[in-house]
Amino acid sequence: MIWLFLICIVLLIAVIALGIKVYVMRKAAKEICAELSEKLKNDTNTLISVSTEDKIMCCLADILNTQLKELRIRRLYFQQGDMELKNAITNISHDLRTPLTAISSYLDLLDKAEKDEKAERYVGIIRNRTEALSQLTEELFRYSVITSHNRNMETQRVFVNRVLEESILDFYAALQEKNITPNIHITKKKIIRILNQASLSRIFSNLLNNAIKYSDGSLEIILDDDGKITFSNTAADMSEVQVERLFDRFYTLENARKSTGLGLSIARILMEQMNGTITAEYKEGKLFFYLVLPPEKGSE
Repeated sequence: MIWLFLICIVLLIAVIALGIKVYVMRKAAKEICAELSEKLKNDTNTLISVSTEDKIMCCLADILNTQLKELRIRRLYFQQGDMELKNAITNISHDLRTPLTAISSYLDLLDKAEKDEKAERYVGIIRNRTEALSQLTEELFRYSVITSHNRNMETQRVFVNRVLEESILDFYAALQEKNITPNIHITKKKIIRILNQASLSRIFSNLLNNAIKYSDGSLEIILDDDGKITFSNTAADMSEVQVERLFDRFYTLENARKSTGLGLSIARILMEQMNGTITAEYKEGKLFFYLVLPPEKGSE
């Protein structure tokens, strides 16, 4: 009977010890999770520490600290490379502006001079190429400005319906030239949001430009009562893999000869800067862009 009692005592002590061990390890795991989340979010130079001396949990913390150090090195390398790229884009765009302006000026003089039909055709080709290069240069410059960390975006109350309508009107001639008659559904409800109006116009312009380049002839634009905006057009030659890369900078489809591949990338950056989102989806031969604006102030 005494032996049975002693065995029970030993088992009880073992259970209590095991319970304490589990509690300590769970606590250490929570500490590691919390600190890891903080380090990834705030990108500090501090390392993960745990309040226990358990070898397994300490080993886990050491492994995570090693990975954090490697991640910080790679992140710094990426940020430096990204900054160098943006500076290079800015400098190249700026350096190209002067000769392009000079070329355009000489072309204006050539337009006034007498020339035969062959020379007229050559001048027209040069002007078209010069205008295309100027457009690409400006797009590169705008990208470097938009992605600048020092850029302050001023916001105000924006009547989204009106901005969308004006953007569509601005592209009406270009759409007609491509035989695209947009199917437009804009709610009569006033959609007011705190946004940067110029940035919103730029987003709409980039999406309309995208439709002109890639649409097979149809375009539908919807602004619903909730403020959600949808652009959709037929794009039979696209694939789901291509759609996933549309927002990557410098990514272009094969038929986009005069594009830098920055339009949609700029649109996404501007939407994120205004706390909105833009996503793309490809289904049943149609390309859809969904714009979700930040909620109306006071409705959160």
